[in-house]
Amino acid sequence: MELALALARQSDDRRQFALIMAQLGQVYLAAGQLEAASEMLHEALGLARGLGNAGLSAVLLNDLGILLASQQQYADALKIYEESLSLAQTVSNRPLAIRAQINMAKAALQLGRHQEAKNWLDLVLGQLQELDESHDKAYGLINVGLGYQDLRGHLGKLDEVLLLESAKLFREATNVAQHLGDPRAASYAWGYLGRLYEAERRYQEALPLTNRAVFSAQLANAPESLYRWQWQTGRLLTALGQLDDAISAYSLAVETLQPIRQEVALGSEGLHASFRETIRPLYFELADLLLQRAALTEGQQYSEPYLLRAREVVELLKAAELRDYFRDECVDALQGHIEKLDLLSKTTAVLYPILFADRTELLVSLPNGMARVTVPVTADRLTQEVRAFRRLLEKRTTREYLPHAQQLYNWLIRPLEPSLAAFPIDTLVVVPDGSLRTIPLSALHDGKRFLISKYAVATTPGLNLTDPRPLRRTRLKVLSAGLTEGVQGYPPLPNVTTELQALETLYGSHPLLNQAFRSSSLEKEMQEQPFTIVHIATHGKFESRVEDTFLLTFDDKLTMNQLTRAVGFFRFRDEPLELLTLSACETAVGDDRAALGLAGVAIKAGARSALATLWFINDEASSRLVAEFYQQLQKDPSASKAVALQRAQVTLIQDPAYRHPGYWAPFLLLNNWL
Repeated sequence: MELALALARQSDDRRQFALIMAQLGQVYLAAGQLEAASEMLHEALGLARGLGNAGLSAVLLNDLGILLASQQQYADALKIYEESLSLAQTVSNRPLAIRAQINMAKAALQLGRHQEAKNWLDLVLGQLQELDESHDKAYGLINVGLGYQDLRGHLGKLDEVLLLESAKLFREATNVAQHLGDPRAASYAWGYLGRLYEAERRYQEALPLTNRAVFSAQLANAPESLYRWQWQTGRLLTALGQLDDAISAYSLAVETLQPIRQEVALGSEGLHASFRETIRPLYFELADLLLQRAALTEGQQYSEPYLLRAREVVELLKAAELRDYFRDECVDALQGHIEKLDLLSKTTAVLYPILFADRTELLVSLPNGMARVTVPVTADRLTQEVRAFRRLLEKRTTREYLPHAQQLYNWLIRPLEPSLAAFPIDTLVVVPDGSLRTIPLSALHDGKRFLISKYAVATTPGLNLTDPRPLRRTRLKVLSAGLTEGVQGYPPLPNVTTELQALETLYGSHPLLNQAFRSSSLEKEMQEQPFTIVHIATHGKFESRVEDTFLLTFDDKLTMNQLTRAVGFFRFRDEPLELLTLSACETAVGDDRAALGLAGVAIKAGARSALATLWFINDEASSRLVAEFYQQLQKDPSASKAVALQRAQVTLIQDPAYRHPGYWAPFLLLNNWL
């Protein structure tokens, strides 16, 4: 498509050029690349208007409205849809006019203008009844039915009328779809009718309707529809108390979703649907069912398969979350490593805290198998405690963080103490969930000491994403880079000098400092030499959108994609990059999506491990900790990276000036801890 665009730019056919730009804009929109989509669609619209092509202008305006709605700019979207409608009516494009009015109803609903939304839907319904049997009519009826469903609870006495009208429209849509031989449309019509009955708790009636939706989706070879109805089947069977059958249905839904999750997360109409709404609940509900089933099974040997399957589902979710954040397939799991990791060490435990709405589950992999503890604290209550703890950790002059550190310890670690004490565990690897990504678990406190004083602590987005090989100690080659000067409005980092000097002393590295530290020079160095460790001491920000995440260089901002490209040179060598250190980065307080980006930085960049900070410390403590970490790695070949970090952090704790976790806790060892 982009090649066609390049050729069209060189031709004099402006109409063809506008059409190609419009199509490329739609592709970007469907892929969730909203900035690129906006640029293409606006340029194409300018051309279409210049050519006086009202039909193409109407299509482009509708797409721009969808783009604005995906950014929650509903009032602006509504105005754009109105313009699209006007032009569609001018050129007598009735299907487009209907789509524009349905989109106007959706926008009005989001703005709380419920009667206006109903008026638009009523208008569309009248127009649909005049259409011959067609795909546009089938999907139009489904969309109006969904619109009426969404209006329930907002228009008082009309609730029952809206319910009956929705059911009638879905049934009418099934007739149209069957008449056309369109099983895909039929799957949506039957499925949404089943969902309507599900919402009314009429589960026995909803099940056969949902089965018809599953059959139609299979007939259409439409996985983006099929997974929804397999999931719905699982929910209905759960409600009917048929737990084993429900688990089977959920498992089929996950299996169907795996190859298409990226497309599904973007939404079927190019409208970016939140991953948390469309995909995460499926995995969570299946894990919940498996844990419930394990609880009903007496004896570890019988419950263990359910716990292992629950862990596997959580692993699939973790990989899907990272793919969603980075918007690419860079995080394909390293297949088959999970069993190897379990067998790697008798001194390592892996903790999966799972935050459910009504409780918190602690799954832990131990040398003899899986253990599970249920903690009666809701996700909301735990998140509230996490946010208070995170906020107070940076206040280095008070100990207000301590009650929260102890409360979180009591919820997340103390229930596991008997299981952990049964083995010589020295390393705790955490696969955090939700808000727990935003805090360092090393700073939890048992009333006498910090968790880091008992265990080396590492974080990984998932065991399936972890390359289990230990650090290669021979022929270590280090590339260091950083800024001590203030650039681009960011303050100077004077302690970076000490940090980089320590690396120079230990490994003989010659740093790219200040003016020498540019994106191009970093890329050139990595291309030319096989480094084991890359250490970057500069301002870095991890944001909830990967596009806004960067590392500061002297003259520019290094994006995640640029960093990946630079580190990517190592993938073609015998040894990949062992460790990427980012010693002055930060994530927004309370933003667990930004913290997800930090947790996945090693995977995205193609490094086995990363050492990075949750918040920024412009202090001598940072350079001291980093220097101690590298010294521990060098002087004790038996020490893992996690143990080296533990020793460095404990060294700071033992210094009264730096005992506060605000100084040492932000450093996280990410991914491979060996």
